[in-house]
Amino acid sequence: MRKLALTDDILLSVDKPARYIGGEINMRVKDPKDVDIRFCLCFPDVYEIGMSHLGLQILYDILNSREDTYCERVYSPWVDLDKIMREKNIPLFALESQDPVKNFDFLGITIQYEMCYTNILQVLELSQIPIFSKDRSEDDPIVIGGGPCTYNPEPIADFFDFFYIGEGETVYNDILDLYKEYKHQGKSRREFLEAVSQIEGIYVPLLYDVEYNDDFTIKSFKKNYEAAPERIKRQVAMDINDSYHPTRPLVPLIKITQDRVVLEIQRGCIRGCRFCQAGMIYRPNRERDLEYLKKCAYEMLESTGHEEISLSSLSSSDYSKLKDLVYFLIDEFGSKGVNISLPSLRIDAFSLDVMGKVQDVRKSSITFAPEAGTQRLRDVINKGLTEEDILSGASEAFLSGWNRVKLYFMMGLPTETEEDIEGIAVLADKIAREYYKIPKDQRQGKANIVVSTSFFVPKPFTPFQWARMDTPREYIKKQQLLRSKINEQLNRKSIVYNWHEAELSELEGVLARGDRRLCKVIYDAYKAGCIYDSWSEFFDYDKWVKAFNDNGVSISFYTSRERNEDEIFPWDFIDAGVSKAFLLREYKRAKQGTVTPNCRMLCYNCGAKAFGGGVCFENNNENKNAAAGGNYEGQN
Repeated sequence: MRKLALTDDILLSVDKPARYIGGEINMRVKDPKDVDIRFCLCFPDVYEIGMSHLGLQILYDILNSREDTYCERVYSPWVDLDKIMREKNIPLFALESQDPVKNFDFLGITIQYEMCYTNILQVLELSQIPIFSKDRSEDDPIVIGGGPCTYNPEPIADFFDFFYIGEGETVYNDILDLYKEYKHQGKSRREFLEAVSQIEGIYVPLLYDVEYNDDFTIKSFKKNYEAAPERIKRQVAMDINDSYHPTRPLVPLIKITQDRVVLEIQRGCIRGCRFCQAGMIYRPNRERDLEYLKKCAYEMLESTGHEEISLSSLSSSDYSKLKDLVYFLIDEFGSKGVNISLPSLRIDAFSLDVMGKVQDVRKSSITFAPEAGTQRLRDVINKGLTEEDILSGASEAFLSGWNRVKLYFMMGLPTETEEDIEGIAVLADKIAREYYKIPKDQRQGKANIVVSTSFFVPKPFTPFQWARMDTPREYIKKQQLLRSKINEQLNRKSIVYNWHEAELSELEGVLARGDRRLCKVIYDAYKAGCIYDSWSEFFDYDKWVKAFNDNGVSISFYTSRERNEDEIFPWDFIDAGVSKAFLLREYKRAKQGTVTPNCRMLCYNCGAKAFGGGVCFENNNENKNAAAGGNYEGQN
């Protein structure tokens, strides 16, 4: 029987002690003495969030499939346990063996969003691992970063030994084989890092130096180790039918954010929304085989006992076999009490028919994401959704029995005007009017239109990476304008308005496009007590502002200025597939309000074709490109 790292009195004194004891269904158990490599996977947020992440489950199974490797997990301790561990000097531990993380060979941290950066430092410090990579000894774990935030790793470069750029199924075995070889030969940490930099997709920050201009833009980004690659090429699993999908995922002991089986049906997206980083960095779109997905669904539901299965995708409606898969799941599992969750659907007749079969209409809501209130601005962001689409979808939903609609918008998008903001209120009212067209005796009570606005945050590897970002004052002014416009609408009593915090969005914008000068800012903010910044109850804007001021770093430099076309970005050394030239042309098309068709309609040579598969090579896609007039790569 395992000995727990925490005593009973500590466990009984903290919220949700099951976060820290391990022992979940399908947890892997190995004897640490029987393996050569010990690897600890970390999600730097609370257990309930981390356990909901499919990518961590995939890596957990991939690494544990190696006989020479034992992969375990760690999550950020909640604030109550954090305080106790510091007071009692208890080192952070892995859930499986309950052994201290500092005794492992690797600590692999998945970085899903910028606002977890201070939690990364929390994990390192509680693990008693030096926070800065330059201070680590031969006995400390190698700290690896992975996930979408590694597409600009520079704001946290000083804390990691190396970053893995791309999808985890590709070169992890090469990394571990190399480490095993170097470990047995007694070679140094530095020698291993130099050697691992030769594996495609690996970025070792200490092998590169940054030089700045007087205005703090980047003058040069150069390697200081001759053998280091000039550019880091993103790793992509092209045949995702051969890549790993966990069929025995971990089952938590407590309720988590996404308490269900997750079935990944495809990767990438064909849509090309200009604000969406995931739609760009996960190109090309690649589908999983229908029969493979049926098999996975059976095995996952059987091995977990879950009563819900969610289809994971950036745009589920674009999966070519969606109808066949959904009706199969309904026929096979609907009568067994298994609910089917269908996120990321475009609301059309098929989607509504499916949702009517798998949801309790009286308790559910329909979600639309128009993103912008006017057609002009939806064209700017390349949303590919017309007002007619939105209103007809809402009407179909109301006629099918729904009376609650959630609408998601962004404010602060490039070229936005007051008319665009007012358009959000007008569109919400038009949707409510669709509901009240239904005869009163056939309605399900009053319409409930929930309008939610977030603030646009420009991200690397999107056409909007050059764009300025609104200040919190500008955001708040726009919130107030929208609220007043909603109050002017005929159906204002049917409309509820929710909004995101402006200051939190501003900091996310800084961290998203920041450079290495932010490492010290993040460190100082953390040492001042900043932690769980994505949780509004813990976010402390004033402490962050002080950290920026103390380091002489300007927030507005990163947020409130338009980038020059020829500016060197902190992430330009990464080859993500989509070219900078393509992104710039898309930015120019956005300013012109010109729509770019989706990848199945026309190939615009974004660069992802170089990966050699996916939607880029579907039947007659290239013929459509030729018929459209040749090579977009040479057009402006």
